[in-house]
Amino acid sequence: MQAETFDEGVEKILLSDKRYDREAFHFVREALDHTQKAVTRKNKGEPRHVSGAELLDGIREFALETYGPMTMTLFEEWRLSRCEDFGEIVFLMVEHHLLSKTEEDSKEDFKAIYEFEDAFRNPFLPSRKLPKKKRSRQTPASSR
Repeated sequence: MQAETFDEGVEKILLSDKRYDREAFHFVREALDHTQKAVTRKNKGEPRHVSGAELLDGIREFALETYGPMTMTLFEEWRLSRCEDFGEIVFLMVEHHLLSKTEEDSKEDFKAIYEFEDAFRNPFLPSRKLPKKKRSRQTPASSR
């Protein structure tokens, strides 16, 4: 029997769970590849398992590099609104043998690591003006 392709696996997921758009699954897979490459580079060329927190960092980096200011718009279209959504997608892919996990991995690893606004919208907002420092009412010693 021929091994199931990624697209076939996603189709099976979508038959029973319609919470997320098909593109969200492809994005998570691409972001995982991006993250795995970065982790392997940092680990002197040795691949290793990627934790949930590392994947979320990789997702943020990959999304901002790939989609820039359109990230939040795409995520809204794909019905992604919080870190936990990525955990749900990862574990759906694990259940359908599209990804593997270790005994230590859990959905809790994806719980509220960052807020989407902070991670995906704020980097593209104009810099806010910092409040001006209050000047001291005391006269400097040199001008007395």
